[in-house]
Amino acid sequence: MLRAGVLTGGGDSPGINAALRSIVRFGFKQGVETIGFREGWRGPIDDLTVPLGVNDVSGILTIGGTILGSSRTNPFKIDGAVDKILATLAREKIDFLIAIGGDDTLGVAHRLAEHGVKAVGIPQTIDNDISMTDYSLGFASALEVITDALDRLHTTAFSHHRVLILEVMGRDAGWLSLMGGVAGGADVILIPEQDFDVDAVHRKILHRQARGKHFSIVIIAEGAKPTETNGQIVAEAEVDEFGHVRLGGVGQFLANQISQRLQMPVRVTNLAYLQRGGSPSPLDRILATRFGAAAIEFALTGQFDMMTAVHGMKIEPVPLGDALSNPRPVDAGLFYLLDLFE
Repeated sequence: MLRAGVLTGGGDSPGINAALRSIVRFGFKQGVETIGFREGWRGPIDDLTVPLGVNDVSGILTIGGTILGSSRTNPFKIDGAVDKILATLAREKIDFLIAIGGDDTLGVAHRLAEHGVKAVGIPQTIDNDISMTDYSLGFASALEVITDALDRLHTTAFSHHRVLILEVMGRDAGWLSLMGGVAGGADVILIPEQDFDVDAVHRKILHRQARGKHFSIVIIAEGAKPTETNGQIVAEAEVDEFGHVRLGGVGQFLANQISQRLQMPVRVTNLAYLQRGGSPSPLDRILATRFGAAAIEFALTGQFDMMTAVHGMKIEPVPLGDALSNPRPVDAGLFYLLDLFE
C-alpha cells in the first residue's frame, strides 16, 4: 500500500478539512494510506505525525479551519530543516506528499522537488490570488461572509445617513473587494491593482449626496494603495518567515481623510479573521472534494510538482512553478465593475 503525507500551511480557509476528507477517503479506495503532518511544514521537520483513516475524517466536511493545524514555517529559513524533512519522509515511508496552502506553502513544495520530494499542491487562499486556477479553496466562503457583512452595514448606513467603510483581506489582489463589493452593492470599491485618490473617493460620495443618497458604503482591500502614501499601509513592519509584513489600517486612513472633508464621523469595520472562519460554503465543499480526489489521481499517475487547478468545470494539473511565478491579479477586463453604477 502506498503512503501519502498531507499537510496544511499558511492562513486557514474554510474547505481545508473537506479536502483532507476527500484525500483520505478517495485515497483509501485507491489503496493509499494517509499520514497527516501537523502544524504545516513544521510537521515534517519535527516528525509531528497523525494517522488519518476514514474514521478520523468522518464528520469534518462542514468544519472550518484545519484539523492538522497550521503554521507559517519556512524550511528554507531554518538550518538543516530540509534534511530533516527528507529524513522524516524516508522514516515514515512516505511515497508522495500533498501540500494544501497558498503561494508560500506551495512554494516550499515546489522547491523540495529539487531535493527529490514528490509533491502535489492544492491551492488554498481566500485571496484567490494563485495563478493558473480560476478559484482557490476558501474564496467562495469568504465572499459569502463579506457579502453578508455589506448587507448588514447597509441597514445602519441608510438609517443613520452614515459613510461606512469595510476593510477586507487582499494583499496583492482585489478579488474579495471587487466581487464582494459587486455582490453586496458597495458604492465605492478599492483594490490593490489600482492606486486610489482620496479626493476621488470624496467626489463619489458627494455625487451620491447630490442625487439624494445620504449614505455610502466603501469596501477596500487591505493592500489598496492611496496615492498620498506611495505604497501600502503596514500594521507591523516585522516580516514573517516568508518575508511578508502585516498589512492593515488603510480603511482607517481613508476614514480619517474622508471624515475631515465631510466634517462628519466615518466608521470602519475590519472583518479580519472573520473572513477565514466558519463552515465552508457549498461551492468550497464541492471544490475541496474535487481537489482532494484529483491530488490523489495526479500522484498515482506520476504527475508531481503539479497543482490542482479548476478551469471552468474541469480540474486539471498545472506546473507548480508556473502557478507560483506571479500573484494572480484581478483581470483588467473586470475593472469596469468598479464604476459600473457610478
